[in-house]
Amino acid sequence: MFLDSILEETGLSRTALSALYAVGSGISAVMVTVVSRQADRYGPRRILLVVAILLASSCMLMAASFSLVTFIIAFAALRAFGQGSLPINGTLLVGQWFVRYRGRALAIMGLGFTASTAALPPVSRLLIDTLGWRQAYVALGVMVLVLLVPATWALVRDRPEDIGLGPDGDALLDAPLSSDTTKGRGPAHDTRPIFTSPAFWMLALPLSTAPFVVTALVFHQAGIFSEQGLDADIAAATFVPYAIANAPVVIVAGTLIDRFGPRPLFVAAMTLLLAALAVAQVVSSLPLAILYGAILGATGGASQVISGFTWAHFYGREGLGRVQGSGTMVGIAGAALGPLPLAALEVQFGGFGPAIALMMALPLAAIVAMLLARPKVTSLSAST
Repeated sequence: MFLDSILEETGLSRTALSALYAVGSGISAVMVTVVSRQADRYGPRRILLVVAILLASSCMLMAASFSLVTFIIAFAALRAFGQGSLPINGTLLVGQWFVRYRGRALAIMGLGFTASTAALPPVSRLLIDTLGWRQAYVALGVMVLVLLVPATWALVRDRPEDIGLGPDGDALLDAPLSSDTTKGRGPAHDTRPIFTSPAFWMLALPLSTAPFVVTALVFHQAGIFSEQGLDADIAAATFVPYAIANAPVVIVAGTLIDRFGPRPLFVAAMTLLLAALAVAQVVSSLPLAILYGAILGATGGASQVISGFTWAHFYGREGLGRVQGSGTMVGIAGAALGPLPLAALEVQFGGFGPAIALMMALPLAAIVAMLLARPKVTSLSAST
């Protein structure tokens, strides 16, 4: 919503702004690991308060930016605190508060993301048209301070044990003593290996497949459709079936993953991704474009729930921020890198068709890796 207004006033090129986006994405990936580890130490509630204040400050800085340096700082801060740090803290809170109903809780949280994605663009557009883009950023910063900070302070608690409950709302003495519920009660230092652990990568790489491929397809969607004789308006219209399919799949995936665990759902999500890649190679009509958008939306909805669920499922509640943050960083990096190989393959083959066909190997490899992965994760208490 802000792009054209910023370009018009500042004279920045689209290339320069795209470079800022890439820098911001990189910083966001790093910030996720930093913030999630601090959440392990100080609790998500305190970190959410700090992140909300920093996000509001970033909006104010963006409004006051007149040089390239301040634009870089403000844009990177918006990406780091808004896209990266807020969602990871929400996921960590769900991981602490729910075990049996974790998937359903993640699904409800996912619907909140979907609703905000639908609501914020028109609100932002209205603010820009009424106040100008700089004042619109000020208004958004005030909204963050007024809505998020008081709600976090009044309503959020780090763990159910802090108010005498167990996960899923059980009374503390009645909470099931699974490995997932007995973790998360002490400040022990987490020394479990992450980036040097094959178990971590056997989960992180498969989970990053959907962000990698979906971002590549969305980034190059206009070019992919153009090759098939479809114009940019149809390419843009596919986001409607994307959103329509995304929301119900989030709910269904959240319910099913509680019952069957992450592996079967992951296989289903990768099968959907394979179907989207197959349709992308033959999308030559409006009905096929609608089908493509719906399949891609279903893939995104299922993958969102799976990635939020898997780390707590295998690693437990204790020290979850360190693990989940590292996995999320890999996913963000995958999303940032996704468009590059597809562009290079398109140049190599002279078209997107063969390039997309080659990318179909990624979901297949991810399925094999996830099915073969047998993470033998050492509990935090046993490693200290």
